[in-house]
Amino acid sequence: AVGWRRGYSSAGAAEYLHRSIVPTMHYQKSLPRLPVPKLEDTITRYLNAQKPLLNDDQFRKTEELARQFEKGIGRELHEQLVAQDNRNKHTSYITGPWFDMYLKSREPVVLNFNAFMSFNPDPKSEYNDQLIRATNMTVSAVRFMKTFRAGYLEPEVFHLNPEKSDTEIFKKIIRFVPSSLSWFGAYMVNAYPLDMSQYFRLFNSTRLPKLNRDELYTDEKAKHLLVLRNGNFYIFDILDKDGNMLKPSEIQAHLKYILSDNSPAPAFPLGYLSSENRDTWALLRKNLQDNGNEEVLQKVDSALFCLSLDDFPIKDFVHLSHTMLHGDGANRWYDKSFNLIITKDGTAGINFEHSWGDGVAVLRFQNEVFKDSTKAPAISPQSQPASVDSSTAVRKLDFKLNDALKAGITKAKQKFDASVEGLSLNLIQFHEGGKDLLKQKKVSPDAVAQLAFQMAFLRQYNQTVATYESCSTAAFKHGRTETIRPASVHTKKCSEAFVRELSKHSTEELQKLVVECSKYHGRLTKEAAMGQGFDRHLFGLRYLALSKGIALPDFYQDQAYARLNHNIISTSTLVSPAVQLGGFGPVVADGFGVGYQVHDDWIGCNVSSYPTRNGKEYLQCIYKSLEDIFNVLKGKKIGS
Repeated sequence: AVGWRRGYSSAGAAEYLHRSIVPTMHYQKSLPRLPVPKLEDTITRYLNAQKPLLNDDQFRKTEELARQFEKGIGRELHEQLVAQDNRNKHTSYITGPWFDMYLKSREPVVLNFNAFMSFNPDPKSEYNDQLIRATNMTVSAVRFMKTFRAGYLEPEVFHLNPEKSDTEIFKKIIRFVPSSLSWFGAYMVNAYPLDMSQYFRLFNSTRLPKLNRDELYTDEKAKHLLVLRNGNFYIFDILDKDGNMLKPSEIQAHLKYILSDNSPAPAFPLGYLSSENRDTWALLRKNLQDNGNEEVLQKVDSALFCLSLDDFPIKDFVHLSHTMLHGDGANRWYDKSFNLIITKDGTAGINFEHSWGDGVAVLRFQNEVFKDSTKAPAISPQSQPASVDSSTAVRKLDFKLNDALKAGITKAKQKFDASVEGLSLNLIQFHEGGKDLLKQKKVSPDAVAQLAFQMAFLRQYNQTVATYESCSTAAFKHGRTETIRPASVHTKKCSEAFVRELSKHSTEELQKLVVECSKYHGRLTKEAAMGQGFDRHLFGLRYLALSKGIALPDFYQDQAYARLNHNIISTSTLVSPAVQLGGFGPVVADGFGVGYQVHDDWIGCNVSSYPTRNGKEYLQCIYKSLEDIFNVLKGKKIGS
């Protein structure tokens, strides 16, 4: 029976990860729509977020502008947005504007938008060999793609009560409930199906540079894999004409062939172009096409995904973060929906382009690939590569470059090297407690981490600044993300007590302040996840005004509005058995990019920064803050 369940091809290798009895897209049709919040709620939430950042005079002025907006032009825009949303029930009000936000940006994608998540090592150490892991992960990635396209991938569901809803009996019942009603069936047992509309863009997809606005391109008919090594580009078909996967031993043979190819690194590595300013890159791409590279570019764009094989081992976590976040620029194609990166010692990670989708889709992919490649690996250290002629199956792509293109690549490399040169990455692991202890003390683990970031910034720079935490709105049809605003009057008051006036407060008072922060943060998180933040709504109204050619309302020209959206502390979290750590660049030149994970008994934190900020010192302040908060929760007296 197992053979049937996993769907073995004639070659004997499993073609699918699993066969879900509930079809992958079963819930998609009946997902609830992302709500457009009430305008008065949005204004209230906006002012709550502004309060800790402004003095009384500034706040009065901002409040005045907000109230005028709410009564006047804001109300008109809001009514238009609601009417437009009602005419477009197949999607969400944020979808178009959000794609535009990403695709119209002219900034390079590397460091500004692309993020990374690195895989944990394979628990069986002999499987962490570069060739073995590259083969196993590639096979698992193709299995994921085939499982998804066949509709066999388990639907993504958030279970609030898994004993009731994550069961065979529930699945057997729900599959007979028509798609138009299935969401309600899940909702009845406290299960929330999530939007899966982004998943198809994981494969055969790329972001194409175009003047003014890039384009997302997908070609599901393509059957080849793109492999980068030493700055050289290779392709081979990984699916046959019927869509069956190549035997793992043949994939192993082709990858072995690529790893042992001793072609020199190209003098002008094409990969650097994908790290350029988007308009510059669009013009260079036009030149590439006109210079006889149309067909090879088409191969790069349509490939299943990009597998990047690096020729060096990983030294430590900082080196790991640099490698996965940006690497050397020559051995990546940053425009691909994702690069699967595997280094000489078998360390693996994913660098993904952000416009097409959010962390939740990439994380599901990583979880499945990790589970499959470690629990049901296609090849073992004893496996022999197939005796096939890889020299005919594998094609090394050849790019024809003229002087303008060579100059363009040289310039792109200089710019890339300079921006990476200025980037610092630092990390800490806090081992004095984690989720278990915090839940026992009845405070939210995420709230404590965020409070520590506020406290640390106050300690280091003596101020409270605009802070961003992303929250998925995938519980809604075509939901993307909403912003949680972790800097509040509560975190400010609590941070000031801990940093500036410790002697004035008893341990009980400090505990109360932490609990207060936790409650408020919990509320903000719940609101954001339910589509009840304020950032996307205000963004949608602003987008609507600009698209209708209306003069930008005064509300948006307020300095305080600009400052709130200049996110000095940008944060994002994820915890998964597959992922070791994740990170991203700062979103502003004077900012920090904070990737963090609260585990059962420890907390990991990864900070990126540019020269105007000291990330190492910020992390030391975060460590001190966590120590203080944990001690207070344990009832210990703390010293300044």
